[in-house]
Amino acid sequence: MSPSAASRPSVLFVCVHNAGRSQMAAAFLTHLAGDRIEVRSAGSAPAEAVNPAVVEAMKEVGIDISAETPKILTVEAVQASDVVITMGCGDTCPVFPGKRYLDWQLDDPAGQGVDAVRPIRDAIETRVRALVAEVAPS
Repeated sequence: MSPSAASRPSVLFVCVHNAGRSQMAAAFLTHLAGDRIEVRSAGSAPAEAVNPAVVEAMKEVGIDISAETPKILTVEAVQASDVVITMGCGDTCPVFPGKRYLDWQLDDPAGQGVDAVRPIRDAIETRVRALVAEVAPS
């Protein structure tokens, strides 16, 4: 679906057993695209809390994700999205004809300290900037 004045493209970030990675990506997209895109993140399993190192790495770049609650992946969430970003988990995400999917293979920051999370954060930011230019060019 192309964006119009009345609608915004919806992007869903999905990551298996890792709320932190999808939360980082969703936070960057929200931060960089503002209100031009509807952004959500989800995992295939519920997450009690995001890795504190992920929260710290995001605060270093001015984004606070500490209050966000990771959402569990649902079929409805995928159906309601224009673009589905699967982060190393394309084989476990429900697939629907005509839906646009992108898969990113990134290291997993779960359980790692902030020094390990920073390069992952920076890689996600680079990819998200490219995605913003593609789905919300204005």
